[in-house]
Amino acid sequence: MNNQSPFSGFPGKQELLDQQGADTQVLLVNGHFHTPFSFSAFTEIEQAFRMAKDEGVQVLGVNDFYTTDGYSEFAELAAKYKIFPLFNIEFMALQRDLQEAGVRVNDPANPGRTYMSGKGLSHPFTIGADALALLQQVQHESNVQTAEMVNKLNTFLAELNAGISFTFDELKAKYAKNMLRERHIAKALRMAIDEKFTSEEDKKAFYIQVFSGKEVKSKLDDVAGLENEIRGNLLKAGGKAFVAEDPKAFLSLDEVKKVIISAGGIPCYPVLLDDPKGVCTDFEADAEKLYQMLVDRNIFSIELIPGRNDFHILKKFVQFFRSKNFLVSFGTEHNTPQLDPVKVSCRNGVELDEELNRIGSEGACIIAAHQYLVVKGDEGFLRADGSGKTAEYDAFVKLGNAVIKNFIK
Repeated sequence: MNNQSPFSGFPGKQELLDQQGADTQVLLVNGHFHTPFSFSAFTEIEQAFRMAKDEGVQVLGVNDFYTTDGYSEFAELAAKYKIFPLFNIEFMALQRDLQEAGVRVNDPANPGRTYMSGKGLSHPFTIGADALALLQQVQHESNVQTAEMVNKLNTFLAELNAGISFTFDELKAKYAKNMLRERHIAKALRMAIDEKFTSEEDKKAFYIQVFSGKEVKSKLDDVAGLENEIRGNLLKAGGKAFVAEDPKAFLSLDEVKKVIISAGGIPCYPVLLDDPKGVCTDFEADAEKLYQMLVDRNIFSIELIPGRNDFHILKKFVQFFRSKNFLVSFGTEHNTPQLDPVKVSCRNGVELDEELNRIGSEGACIIAAHQYLVVKGDEGFLRADGSGKTAEYDAFVKLGNAVIKNFIK
C-alpha cells in the first residue's frame, strides 16, 4: 500500500489559487461513510468509489470507528477514481456530568454518550504518544467487549443444541479487519443460519428459539432486517449475548478531542437531529443553545446524516449553523447492512436542494484546505488553542476548492 500523502507534489498555496481561478464549483459530497475496517454495507472500499462515480459524487470521506487502518487503500482508490478523499474517524465519548443528569446528547438511548468525529486527519497517519495510547485503549476495549459477546453467544447456542459456534479470531478474519463490531456478529449468525437450514419453516422455527419465543418479523431475504433483529434480541441490553461496555471503553470528550487534534484533525459534533416523530434529543432540541454549548467546548464543526432527517427541519437547522460560519458536512454512514445510494439525500429520499448542496460542498472544501495546509506544515482550520478560524470561512472554501479541483482534474 502507498502511504504517501495525496498532496505530495501539489503546488504552493498561492500558485494553487492562481491556477484554479476565482470560481468555486459546487461539488457533490459524501463526507461520512464507514468501510469494512469498522462495519459497512460495502463489501469492499472500492464498491463505494464505483457507486460514487456512477452517482456523480466527487468527494468521499472515510469515517471508521476508532481506526485509520483503511486510509492507505482509501487514498489509492481516490487517486484511481479521481474522487477527492477526506480522512476522518469516529469515536464514542462519555460526558459523565450529562450522564448523571440524564441528558441525551446524540445517542437517543444512552444519556451522556456522545458520538464525535474527527475531520481531515493527517495521512500518512501521525499522532502523539499520549493520544496514541488513548486510541489503542478504546480499540482494545472494543474488541474485548465483542470477544465476550462471542463467548456468551456460543454458550447460548450450545444450550439450544444449535450446532453453531464461532471464535473471535475466526469472525475477525472472515468479516472484519482489526475491529470486530457487534454488527459483524449479527451478520455471522444470520449467514450461519442460512447455511444450516434450507427450508423457510426450519429457519423461522430456529429464529423463534434464538429470539426466546419471539417470531421473526423480517422477511427471510431481508438481510438488513434480520441482522437488526439479531442485534436487538441477542446483543443489546436484555439479550442472551449482551455484554455491557466497560467504562474504560469510553474516553471523555476532552480526551477524544485530544486524539483528533493530535492526529491533525478537526473535532466535529455529529448531529442526530429529528427522529421520524420530529423529536430531538435534550442536547439538540434548541439550535441556539446547542451552538453555545459546542462553542463552549471548543467545537466549530458539525455533521449530519440527512437520510434520517426531515428536509425542512434539516434545512432550517443547517442555515442557522452556516450563519455562524460553522464547518457543516453531510454523509450517509453506511454502517448498517442496508446498501443505500452514496449520494446524500434526506429522509424518504428527498433530494438536498441547491443551498444545502452548496453548504455541504463548502464544508468539504474547508476540510480539504485543512488537510492540504497541515501536510504542508502550516496551521489549518484550527488555531493552536483549538479554536476554529470561522472568520476565515470564505478563504478556506476558496483554497479547498482549488485543492479539490487540482486533485480531480
